[in-house]
Amino acid sequence: MRCPIETVDGAELLLAFSSRRLDSARTAALDDHVRACEPCAAFVAAQRSVSDALDRWEAPAVSADFDRRLYARIEQEVPWWDFLVRPFHPTFTARWLPVTTAAGLLVAVGVWVERPGEVPIPQPSAQVEALSLDQAAAALQEMQLVQQFSDLVPVEGEPKL
Repeated sequence: MRCPIETVDGAELLLAFSSRRLDSARTAALDDHVRACEPCAAFVAAQRSVSDALDRWEAPAVSADFDRRLYARIEQEVPWWDFLVRPFHPTFTARWLPVTTAAGLLVAVGVWVERPGEVPIPQPSAQVEALSLDQAAAALQEMQLVQQFSDLVPVEGEPKL
């Protein structure tokens, strides 16, 4: 038998075994494996101890007027602005004040220590090339051709002539 811990569905199989939900044939085969395999035995023992602890746990008794108090609290109207003011309530503020103060100090020290110096302004490095007369004429002709083409293409929203 292949070790269930090494398989994909092994944890589910061991959980079913430890809660005694398997059929007798699979239980017998897995019982033999658990006796021989220490990791599987530890897993089953841990699951059974958790299950036993949950079986022994008793929920505390609910008071007789619990439902009445719960529904009264649910029906209690809360003003809309209370959600905006709640973060500034003294109990909320007192709880987060040290954390926000420490974070603010860390940011201030970080800015003070790593403040940027003057950043040099890069100078433009454009170079102008002289064109020959033929190149300039060809460029002008191409620009006129593009202009004529754009005059032929209708623009959205403008009436066609």
